[in-house]
Amino acid sequence: MKRKIFTLSVLAVCAVLFAAVVHSQSSKTTHKVATTTQTNSNDNREARHKEREARRAERLAAYERFMDSIVLARNFKFIPNSVQQEPAGSTRQLNNPNYELAVWGSEVDICLPYIKGVTPPYYFVLLNYTLPSVSRYITEQTRDGWNVSFSSSLFSATDYNFSLDIYSSSGTATLTISSTWYPDVQYDGSVISIN
Repeated sequence: MKRKIFTLSVLAVCAVLFAAVVHSQSSKTTHKVATTTQTNSNDNREARHKEREARRAERLAAYERFMDSIVLARNFKFIPNSVQQEPAGSTRQLNNPNYELAVWGSEVDICLPYIKGVTPPYYFVLLNYTLPSVSRYITEQTRDGWNVSFSSSLFSATDYNFSLDIYSSSGTATLTISSTWYPDVQYDGSVISIN
């Protein structure tokens, strides 16, 4: 009987030692697999991140090329979202979707609110013209995009000078209309293609 108890005790100790060894080796293997999986996951994440950055950079470059092409083709529309009389007039938001300055080849369509008056009270008038041609139309590339400028009398005795600064990377633009009789009027908005 003592021998059986001794044998069982030895077997129990061996079983505990065997279990401890097996557990230790499986922990090392699990840790090694987890470390390898984590390294692979980090590598995959970095590869996906670089791939997304490359796709984003290509989309941005394609948009800039698109903006350059519509400006050079004279096939674009400026849509204002605010107007301000310079040098320090209050800014007014424009929500009318009909306000625009469109360049179609040699023609220019203008439908913009304009602030007139030499001294207060200033008042709004609507510049609503289709111009078959304009004078001194110049397209000049700048560091940020393009400057498009031209002049027209708008069928009056006053010359109006238009200067449109287009930012190719964002599609935004600033239009300034100046004349000899009235303070400059500045519009902020965006440029889109005419389809």
